Amino acid sequence: MLRCDRTPAWGALQAHYATAGKSFDLREAFAADPKRFADFSQDAPHVFADLSKNLIDAETQTLLLELARQCGLEEHRDAMFAGEKINRTENRAVLHFLLRNPAPAHGGRAPAAPEKIAEELAEVHQTLDAMLAYAEQLRQDEAITDIVNIGIGGSDLGPQMAVLALDEFRLSGKRLHFVSNVDGQELAGVLAPLKPQNTLFLIASKTFTTIETMTNAASAKHWFEAQGGTNIARHFAALTTNVAAARDFGINTTFGFWDWVGGRYSLWSAIGLPLAIAIGAQRFRDFLGGAHAMDEHFRNAPLAQNLPARLGLLDVWYRNFHGFTSRSIAPYSSVLRRLPAYLQQLEMESNGKRVGLDGQALPFATAPVLWGEPGTNGQHAYFQMLHQGTEVVPVEFVAVKRAACSLPGHHNKLLANVLAQAQALMQGKSDDGGHQHFPGNRPSTFLLLEALTPASLGALIALQEHRVFVSGAIWGINSFDQWGVELGKVLARGLEGRLDSGDTAGLDASTAGLLQRLRFS
Repeated sequence: MLRCDRTPAWGALQAHYATAGKSFDLREAFAADPKRFADFSQDAPHVFADLSKNLIDAETQTLLLELARQCGLEEHRDAMFAGEKINRTENRAVLHFLLRNPAPAHGGRAPAAPEKIAEELAEVHQTLDAMLAYAEQLRQDEAITDIVNIGIGGSDLGPQMAVLALDEFRLSGKRLHFVSNVDGQELAGVLAPLKPQNTLFLIASKTFTTIETMTNAASAKHWFEAQGGTNIARHFAALTTNVAAARDFGINTTFGFWDWVGGRYSLWSAIGLPLAIAIGAQRFRDFLGGAHAMDEHFRNAPLAQNLPARLGLLDVWYRNFHGFTSRSIAPYSSVLRRLPAYLQQLEMESNGKRVGLDGQALPFATAPVLWGEPGTNGQHAYFQMLHQGTEVVPVEFVAVKRAACSLPGHHNKLLANVLAQAQALMQGKSDDGGHQHFPGNRPSTFLLLEALTPASLGALIALQEHRVFVSGAIWGINSFDQWGVELGKVLARGLEGRLDSGDTAGLDASTAGLLQRLRFS
């Protein structure tokens, strides 16, 4: 793969930005082209995308597509789907798409891939069938009323986000709780109203060694036994590959996954068990099916009509040419309130890298900061900055056409607000006095779901996964490792003991001073 800044297309984009991109005005573009909406919007599986309010024209898009070709995007994508070890720093394949590839028994077809992938796919469906059978068993078990998922990172953000998003489809009589923070206050608050005989704990940790998860798991077990709970094997299950450690803990029911599944891509695996319990086996398969449809779109659609590719290239255009440092995600759906947090991990853990595949520092910026809140709440918080602040922040709106709630009048107000915010960002408003002046020409993308269903949610998430893949491929980084989370963990293990002993030898003055202030003895 040729590094992006060494391609002819990169230089052409720099020249295009200087002559046209920097001064591009959306209002003028719409006035000059009555077909702009049609030309810069498209349908993809379960998702309609309007890109027309972005700072691009036909030439921008042509040059970005040429950049993708010169960087070998299509070859890198095909290598992933072929099972090649594109996660080079860990010498692993990246096969999370297999987790949602349907089995022939469910209308799927085996991917045109090497024999090794066929073997992996068979294991995926063996685990999936067992996990979904367990979920159905729990759904019928009236004695279990509360399910507590203990995990962190991808073992928490994904299932928590999806369970909230698909609340309309949740089985009544089952309450799902999520504990991730090692701060004991979170676990204590969840446990306070629960009864051990009615509670199931899911311990989600690939290695069964994650400090936060295992600390919370040990405390949950202690609470269970202290409250008179018996039969750990019935009330605890593990989502892990470390079956031996789970058995030592007292757990007999385990569902594993594979080293080619990164935590932020694991919702489709056994980590999705809380969602399967909430919505049932068939709807979980629908969820996987929506994601698979987006996989096929990304894999087969020409780049010019390939929505993940177009979004990822747009991210590169904004980050490296316009110099925008962040992007805001604004889901106009209260049940999607955890989507921004989920996408933060997906994008910033994947592409928050400063070196290329060769380990050398890159001379250009990579992942933007991703942040947001649900609309309309965000309008009364940070939208002031979006409209009138000194920084230009591209906004990604997510809207749902059909309401899940039947309260009259609410949904139209919600939709009117999301339309108005996108319109206001683009059009602005003149005021000679300055205080009520909106500069406008601020870009946004509009993603529209017909309805929020398991299938459409699956497609939306897969769209975002592939979009991150695209920008990472253009930047020439490894989007599938996360070494940046490790150093703090290592240091924390040493500092924990120092908090007990008070030993500050070898510490910098700030850490030593803070440690002493934090000690109780």
